[in-house]
Amino acid sequence: MVSRGRKKKGSRPLTEEDADYLQWKARIPLIYDWFTNHNLSWPSLSCRWGQQLEQKTYKNVQRLYLSERTDGTYPNTLVIANCEVVKPRIATAEHISMFDEESQSPHVNRIKTIIHPGEVNKIRELPQNSKIVATHTDSPEVLVWDVDAQPDCGDCLGSADCHPNLILTGHQSNAEYALAMCNSEPLVLSGGKDNLVVLWSIHDHVSALANTMPTASPGMSNGGQTCNHSMKAINYKIAHSPTVAPRNIFHGHRDTVEDVQFCPFSPQEFCSVGDDSCLILWDARAGNNPVIKVEKAHDGDINCVDWNPYDVNLLLTGSADSSAKMFDRRNLTSRGVGSSVHTFQHHKAAVGVGSSVHTFQHHKAAVLCVQWSPDKSSVFGSAGEDSFLNVWDHEKVCASDEYSNPPGLFFQHAGHRDKVVDFHWSATEPWTIASVSDDCARVNGGGTLQVWRISDFIYRPKEEVLAELEMYHHQICY
Repeated sequence: MVSRGRKKKGSRPLTEEDADYLQWKARIPLIYDWFTNHNLSWPSLSCRWGQQLEQKTYKNVQRLYLSERTDGTYPNTLVIANCEVVKPRIATAEHISMFDEESQSPHVNRIKTIIHPGEVNKIRELPQNSKIVATHTDSPEVLVWDVDAQPDCGDCLGSADCHPNLILTGHQSNAEYALAMCNSEPLVLSGGKDNLVVLWSIHDHVSALANTMPTASPGMSNGGQTCNHSMKAINYKIAHSPTVAPRNIFHGHRDTVEDVQFCPFSPQEFCSVGDDSCLILWDARAGNNPVIKVEKAHDGDINCVDWNPYDVNLLLTGSADSSAKMFDRRNLTSRGVGSSVHTFQHHKAAVGVGSSVHTFQHHKAAVLCVQWSPDKSSVFGSAGEDSFLNVWDHEKVCASDEYSNPPGLFFQHAGHRDKVVDFHWSATEPWTIASVSDDCARVNGGGTLQVWRISDFIYRPKEEVLAELEMYHHQICY
């Protein structure tokens, strides 16, 4: 039996540099309706909500996917957990404020550990079949898993019984982060260091995934094996897993493709961004060349992109230049220069072909993840290397609100102690976010998962909030 965790030192005392964090911690009962902190023994590069499993009186149970990136002494793992999400206006102020940085949340319950061949850089679930997930690692292949069919390795990481149910081939070099699945059809999209965007269909394989488990050679499931033997067994099984060739390969980027996303309204349309600072829109019906290519969409590498689930024309990008931008594809052509129509430093910036609609600037370091909220079409989140997760409402950009500085920003989550590498809005729990940070450089190694919901007093119209408070005027004053 092999221990999964890393032995950690005692809690690091807070210093003056943590003043912002301490201020945030004191305000938790005021700005969150619910908050829970879960310390991770190993850092996680990706988190992803799955299906809602159960509805209870005071809380709901939802599937949660996490990754564990080890130091090489133990195998990397894909973790399936059940998260108990407390319903709105149930948690007390005392409950949501009582935590420490080294604690593990009673609301997050690990139910399965799957050994993964390499770091799990990205996790994406198949909307048409909640038990199917795809992962990216440091290799050219995309790995597809039937999580229900996979065995639970638990603490017995020497068993090496886990292997992907499908392998998607087509990249010519490593594809590490750019990964997406289509909402309406079983399509998988990927980008990599070969500057390519690759599209697969797994329609014919989804129903048969559970039956594609290759048979291990004798002795491969011996729980007493060492980690080195385990990894050799895993490599063998990958080589014998069924493979799927791409439906199409798309050429247009000049550098690593960092993120891809399907259009929520069309399985044939998608977008990609990369280290060449380009935003590209594609249509599989038009061939494998770009439909729209925005050169110099940012002043640095573009790390992430998302397509608005309510408005087919709006896209988000996040960049190493510390900004997030919103683009309207009706304004884009391949001749676009990517200059901003509206920046908060230069309100009179000239309108140019291919320009962004707004530039959102409040991060102090690279933006690593952007995502539209499923709860309001104008709201999105951005997370970065500065340890902050900012929540924006682009409808508030032009509003004359004395408290909105910079315009559009109405909430800042400051609970992480190092770079926020990923986050995901829950599709079933309103205004609820799961976020993970890599705390190796700060809080004694490992990582942090936080699940939280903004207080509705923050995002609801001011008139509604004041009217509700007036209803309780007598009790409050008393």
